[in-house]
Amino acid sequence: MSTPLRLGTRGSPLALWQARFIADRLRPLVGDRPVELVLIETHGDRDQATALSAMGGFGVFTKAIQNALLDGRADVAVHSLKDLPTIPDDRLALTAVPPRGPTADAFISRKFARFDDLPSGATVGTSSLRRRAQLLNRRPDLHLVELRGNVDTRLRKLDEHNLDAIVLAEAGLVRLGLAERITDRLDTTWMLPAVGQGAIGLECRADDSATRYIVEGVSDPFTWARVLAERAMLAALGGGCLVPIGVTSACEAGVLTIRGAVLSTDGKRRIVATHRGAADAPLAIGQELAAMLLGEGAGELLPNVG
Repeated sequence: MSTPLRLGTRGSPLALWQARFIADRLRPLVGDRPVELVLIETHGDRDQATALSAMGGFGVFTKAIQNALLDGRADVAVHSLKDLPTIPDDRLALTAVPPRGPTADAFISRKFARFDDLPSGATVGTSSLRRRAQLLNRRPDLHLVELRGNVDTRLRKLDEHNLDAIVLAEAGLVRLGLAERITDRLDTTWMLPAVGQGAIGLECRADDSATRYIVEGVSDPFTWARVLAERAMLAALGGGCLVPIGVTSACEAGVLTIRGAVLSTDGKRRIVATHRGAADAPLAIGQELAAMLLGEGAGELLPNVG
């Protein structure tokens, strides 16, 4: 039997859905070669209590899978792209991004039909600094609480802790067949998604040209252009997971449009800019947007800039 193509993945229900989704798309490209999943526990999986921001933010859900690539236990890393740091590692290469899922954030509540229906002082659960800052920018009266765990765990905590609402990524709910739990989709004009939200990133060893050639076959050029621009913006800002940064993007008729926001952690300050250009130059567009945001004062909100 030929050597299997091994996909490294976290073991959460959503991560397994994504890995199986990718495996199904790779199998027609590898003929009789088996495609197998290699389950890897990450630091973020082991520690379900500490706030993500207190864990350093960089690679808590991805570093262990990248290490499995580097030591030969896996051939392809399957990441939720929003979790993958933009810090370059010459030994690794982001190789493909299949068509993107929904990018919005979802409002979930058993008490209120819409986000705008929340009363003053309502308690909302989220584990994301980005969501927290944008929620407070929109509604400084809200009481926000830390909410960790996989999708099912967070949905359970909504009831167990008698929260008024929680906020999760729409893509994860849709992929797990839980779209009916979405009460309201938050408007991306004020709740900008995370960089790479809704996208699955496939990473390979940089020197594994054979595997990279196979994996490139599942990539979507429109999604690829969008996420490259978003990640270029984030890399140029240097924010990572420790600064509230959101982004939306669109790619139509050869034109890439990207809108980014940088906020203070308390949500009191918000700097927004929009940029567009040729879709075949996504890195330049993302970097230019970052320069625009810095020109508007975003450096004052970033830990290593300003």
